[in-house]
Parts: sequence; structure tokens; C-alpha cells
Amino acid sequence: MLFTVENTSAYCYTGGKAIHPEQPTAVFIHGAQNDHSAWALQTRYFAHHGWNVLAVDLPGHGRSQGAAKTSVEALASWLLAVLDAAGVAQAMLIGHSMGSLIALEAAFQAPQRVSHLALLGSSYPMKVSPALLETARNDEPAAIDMVNLWSHSSIAQKPSFPGPGFYAMGGARRLKQRISAINPQHIFYTDFYACNAYANGEVAAATVRCPTLFIIGARDMMTPPKSTKLLTSTIAHGKLVMVDSGHELMAEQPDAVLDALFSFAKP
Repeated sequence: MLFTVENTSAYCYTGGKAIHPEQPTAVFIHGAQNDHSAWALQTRYFAHHGWNVLAVDLPGHGRSQGAAKTSVEALASWLLAVLDAAGVAQAMLIGHSMGSLIALEAAFQAPQRVSHLALLGSSYPMKVSPALLETARNDEPAAIDMVNLWSHSSIAQKPSFPGPGFYAMGGARRLKQRISAINPQHIFYTDFYACNAYANGEVAAATVRCPTLFIIGARDMMTPPKSTKLLTSTIAHGKLVMVDSGHELMAEQPDAVLDALFSFAKP
């Protein structure tokens, strides 16, 4: 579904369903150098089980037009404008990695718009090493390969990989390469820069009052479990679920992530 947001086309995947005002809405927010398809194994289930789904392509990613935004604050404001364009007064926000910071900041900017908050593969501060930032700016293909390797645990390589019908590491790599092909304007660097520069996370977390869920990958090397402590201690009422995966937990452990999200979403 296409909306006009800030005078530019914004795409949201809806699971093939129309938006029904009487149903609750779940908004899925992808991470750096990704698009809505990162949530393919969760969004369709929500859409066919009583929920409106808006899985966004952030500006400059996937089918959304415009330049990639350089700050988490600007991305959160854009996300709230998407809700306005879709006619959604309140939603559950579900964000992965960079998307988790966007969800957190949106809850800070407009707490009345957020019914539930789910943060996956999240940490604060979400610092990016200078070497990776430099590689993302000057050699994006190398940065894609580096991050793709670090984002997956060894289980992603095994024949017993739990995501049926596809190869997690290969799929994630091709998606990041496709984003580069669609928009060659150093998207990876821009996304990493926004994560690295975001400085409002602790303040935002201290204001969260809505039900909150943390889903953490036990093998995550990008946002290790120990890096979540500031957020989980500040949002002390949040529920924490640990899954046996790396950073790409929606693909590595799709059923466990879906079960945690859908159980959390129930009234």
C-alpha cells in the first residue's frame, strides 16, 4: 500500500489485507539496509489473525521514495506521519535494531499513539565502530558482507535451520545488496550514522509506560545481550524473551519470534 508522506511516496506492506478501523494495528519497522520483507514470516500471520499490518519501507529503502533520513528523531517523526496517512490513531510498534530505536523515539514523541512497544535486537547506545562506519561509506559491498557475517549465528548455516524454505544468510545478503542497487546514496552509512548518533534513548526509555517486550538473540554479536541492560533496566516493567539466534532473529527463529510477539499482542 502506498501513502503520501511528507510529499513523497511511502510504501507499507499490509499482508494482502485492507486496513479495517475496528481492528488493532501492528507497525513493523525494519533495521539498517533492509526493507519490509525482513518481517515476512511474522507480518502475514498478524494480517490473517485479526490485525491490521503496516510493515514500512523507510525513506530511501525498498519501495519508499526520498532520501534516507540521517537521524532517528526524523525517522520517528516520519513514522508518526505514516500513521496519520493511514488513518491509524494508535498502534503497536515493533522495531528491529535501528527500527527499535525509531519505535522507542516515536513512543517518546507521541506516547498516546503507541499501545504496545516491542524492541528486537535492540541496545542503547547503539554505537557503530569507526572502522565499520568508514567501510560503509567507502566500500559498501564489503560492509554488507561484514555485517551479514556478524548478524547470523552458526545455526543459520545448518541444514536444521528453522526458517523453512530459504537460506537466511544468503537472503539477508541479497536484500542488502538490492537496497544498494535501488539507492546508491550510501544508505548503509546513513543508517549506521543515525544509530551511532542517537542520543535520546535513555530519556525516551524513562518515559515509556505502555506494555513493552524485548526479544533478544542469545548469540547476537551486533547488539549483544549485555548491551540491552540500560534499556531493560530503565523500562523495568518490560518483558524479556531470549531466543537462540544471532541478530537476524526474525529469520533465524521465526516461530519463536512470532510466538513471543503474538502472545504479547493479545489483550
